[in-house]
Amino acid sequence: MRFTLPRDLYYGKDSIDILKTIKGKRAIVVVGGGSMRRFGFLDKVVNNLKEAGMEVELFENVEPDPSVETVMRGAEQMRKFEPDWIVSIGGGSPIDAAKAMWIFYEYPDFTFEEAIVPFGLPELRQKAKFIAIPSTSGTATEVTAFSVITDYEKGIKYPLADFNITPDIAIVDPTLAETMPAKLTAHTGMDALTHAIEAYVSTANSPFTDPLAIKAIQMVFENIEASFKGDSKARENMHYAQCLAGMAFSNALLGIVHSMAHKTGAAYSTGHIPHGCANAMYLPFVIQYNSKENTQRYVDIAKSVGLTGSDQELIDKLCAKINEYNEKLDIPKTMKDFGIDEQEFLDKLDDVAKNAVDDACTLSNPRSITPEQMAQLLKCCYYGTVVNI
Repeated sequence: MRFTLPRDLYYGKDSIDILKTIKGKRAIVVVGGGSMRRFGFLDKVVNNLKEAGMEVELFENVEPDPSVETVMRGAEQMRKFEPDWIVSIGGGSPIDAAKAMWIFYEYPDFTFEEAIVPFGLPELRQKAKFIAIPSTSGTATEVTAFSVITDYEKGIKYPLADFNITPDIAIVDPTLAETMPAKLTAHTGMDALTHAIEAYVSTANSPFTDPLAIKAIQMVFENIEASFKGDSKARENMHYAQCLAGMAFSNALLGIVHSMAHKTGAAYSTGHIPHGCANAMYLPFVIQYNSKENTQRYVDIAKSVGLTGSDQELIDKLCAKINEYNEKLDIPKTMKDFGIDEQEFLDKLDDVAKNAVDDACTLSNPRSITPEQMAQLLKCCYYGTVVNI
């Protein structure tokens, strides 16, 4: 058994200024499409690193759901610049991309096909260390051993999983999260809730991950609505809650909510489903499916957030509460409500179901699932029908 987190985690307002104390020669900063520049955070990172005496280069415009091509371009730039620090600031996408770039910077001959084998990476930190600074309150990639990269040719999101890509330093500065638009706050908040719930019920849960998962669930329940409405204290609490959830799931792993989100997100021409939105829609259906064989852990979760009743009532109330949040956060209840075309959904159902079962996250789900059962479960998520599988 293993429990791995970043060596150092700095948190609190203006904790980004700790970058002034980092020792090194060259830093490459990997960032997304412009919000970090617009709000002045990118300049702050660059200036802090320069104050620390480093030469700084930028890799900008990482797209949402980063592609294999973007990763390879970034790795190539790193090989030319030879940084000893990789710093990534922004949402899950630039940080995930930077983690993957790190692999191919240090091992140019390694292939993407080799990288997607869970826990099969060579030893990193031969050339560089890694700093992650999240601006969204959901993915928790700043403390996890995961990165999600999309192969657009195949229409599949691949989770890379290896303790090697856990960052060395995480800077969890809530000032960055205050700039999130409401929709992103909703999606990332429900992503964090899904992380915590899946970590708690996972087959790889442990006494080290359980307290982190439960605390994260409680903090999300207490703060997500106010955070969505723009309350800055609630935003700060959500930024910490998602980080706790990340610490839990990085070590306890996840389940089939994530398997389904990974494999449906980029599968349909009638709509790309944002990751947090997919998780939010599928979570109540997966709880219904899993709890038919694994009641107790969901009962624990329901009790921890103040719900009461018999075991079945607690599970029903937990699902109802999640649906209630989705409604308040303007998240669709089903894939049909989201806008996925019915014929396209049905045409691709068997392939998507098989891909979801094959996803790395399925291995730690508390109840096993076949491709046939997965297809039925996806139908429930599409039409909004009760799960009787």
